[in-house]
Amino acid sequence: MNAINEKRKPVRMQPKTLFSDRVLNTVVLIIEFALLFITAYPLYFVIIASVSSTAEVIMGRVFFWPRGFHIDGYKYVLEYKAIWNGYMNTIIYTVSHTVIATFITLLTGFALSRRTLPGRRGIMLFMGFTMYFSGGMIPTYLVYKSYGFSGNPFLYVLIGALSVYNVIITRTFMESNVPEALWEAASIDGSSFTHFFFRIALPLSPAITAILILFYAVGQWNSWFNAMLYLKEQQRPLQNVLRTVMSSTNLAGQTDLSAMQGDSNINETMLMLQCVKYCIIIVATLPIMCLYPFVQKYFLKGIMVGAIKG
Repeated sequence: MNAINEKRKPVRMQPKTLFSDRVLNTVVLIIEFALLFITAYPLYFVIIASVSSTAEVIMGRVFFWPRGFHIDGYKYVLEYKAIWNGYMNTIIYTVSHTVIATFITLLTGFALSRRTLPGRRGIMLFMGFTMYFSGGMIPTYLVYKSYGFSGNPFLYVLIGALSVYNVIITRTFMESNVPEALWEAASIDGSSFTHFFFRIALPLSPAITAILILFYAVGQWNSWFNAMLYLKEQQRPLQNVLRTVMSSTNLAGQTDLSAMQGDSNINETMLMLQCVKYCIIIVATLPIMCLYPFVQKYFLKGIMVGAIKG
């Protein structure tokens, strides 16, 4: 009987791959690897250049492998006090800004996703208007300065705490994943909007919350222009320190590299300056590189789910 059943099993035919499909797949793979190389190689070059001989880098002999391996640049970076001060400021600003901005955006997106909100359409039109028009840099600076916010780190944390683009994504996500029927059922049981938001809406929105954390954290970590306008030298974050180092032609006088080297040779100091620049880039981007793997799985889900209707 088993033999008969085995004979009766339908034979599954493997679909034949056309030659044109194989050619197309090959072309797509080549393009993807080319784009991957173009995107990843600059970062890889900075990594190998930071541990290579600076003379070899300047002469263009470093391509795929480090040459003249050393970590002297990282030693000098760790002794550069401005780096650690910038790190501390950046961590404080990033954590504070991310918490405040994520909470405000979730509240705003949730409120705008409720069809019972009076004037919901008008509010969205007004917020959308601010995406394309602003008061300008100079008027904004004068307004903040007139209120005494210049040199106040709290202002730097609040700037950009509400992104209209993120609000639109959050609102669409809430409309798709927190339906009105769920609110009606909760309201029958005596739930308030506050209770519904914290106990029901938020637990149903881990994907969009992770995306907002990623967007706001990365944006604040890389921010430097507003800090240059509104903060004092000791209050500025890591990116401003990095910008100063990258644009400076006299880093040796700021970091006392000559004294640390015990050598007043200008050529060696300039070579070390180039090495330190590469090392600082790695040190400044390392935390964000470590953050991405933990939120990457939410990235596509958080955006695409909010874009699907029905």
